Amino acid sequence: MIRFGILTLSDRSARGERADASGPALADLIRAQNWSVAEQAILPDDESAIRAALIDWADSGRIDIILTTGGTGFAMRDVTPEATRAVIQREAPGLAESMRSESLKKTPYAMLSRGMAGIRGRTLIVNLPGSPKGAIENLRAILPVLSHAAQLLKDDPASESSH
Repeated sequence: MIRFGILTLSDRSARGERADASGPALADLIRAQNWSVAEQAILPDDESAIRAALIDWADSGRIDIILTTGGTGFAMRDVTPEATRAVIQREAPGLAESMRSESLKKTPYAMLSRGMAGIRGRTLIVNLPGSPKGAIENLRAILPVLSHAAQLLKDDPASESSH
């Protein structure tokens, strides 16, 4: 069972001006895989708050994979990749490359995504776009490898038998 944290990053959703659609959509897709959502929260586009939440969740031992949604574009308040880069210990560029590659098949705007992925301790952190459609499409692009990634991060002896 993979335990996920979903962190929605949006000034408007954090202020209650707009409902969070991406977080619940991601949670539905995760549960459809028979995985669990251990944590879910909404924060404003504030780099220090994002860093603090990522560190807390990753270091808690309660979460295997953290999905962020939002804050990956070119706007001045889009600071999710910077917050993520500040807390990870190792990058996982293949995940971000795969997501952008799949998204480019649907829209040229995928080139504007600055989302990244990396590892802190035994937790994988993946930045997804803020739109529900984009978040789901990007998560679907990497779904096939997430179980194996979580196994490897846990040093599960069975991880080598699955490939």
